[in-house]
Amino acid sequence: MNDANDAPELIPVVAAVIRRGDRYLVGRRPDDKRHGGLWEFPGGKVHEGEDLLTAADRELEEELAMRAVAAGAILLSASDAGASFVIHFVEIEAQGEPEAHEHSALGWFTPAELTKLPLAPADARFVATLDGSGRSQDSSLPSRR
Repeated sequence: MNDANDAPELIPVVAAVIRRGDRYLVGRRPDDKRHGGLWEFPGGKVHEGEDLLTAADRELEEELAMRAVAAGAILLSASDAGASFVIHFVEIEAQGEPEAHEHSALGWFTPAELTKLPLAPADARFVATLDGSGRSQDSSLPSRR
């Protein structure tokens, strides 16, 4: 018998939505990873005891040599079909210039340009919610530092 209690627990993932002007930062996943070759917003799993800002800061440091200094609201939460992840797309204010430590390429793209990229499925769902103006829905970014 399979009830709600038997459902696998979803693993939270933070996707950092970093915007500079009207452009968003995305990276191309390495070919040997899940969704290899597809573009994504940077981030990763949220470890136990971490909030989304702390997880984003750790992931951005590892992947891009950047620092997350503030987080806005969750703009979208999306499941990743075929995996037990729930991806939280969070507006992140980040400092530094990105370096590709994990991704095979990095780029800054407008919402219109993002729609033309081969995106990971959850990232494509998020990009479909952008209004094309480069403006995010929540501009209040409380700082932790």
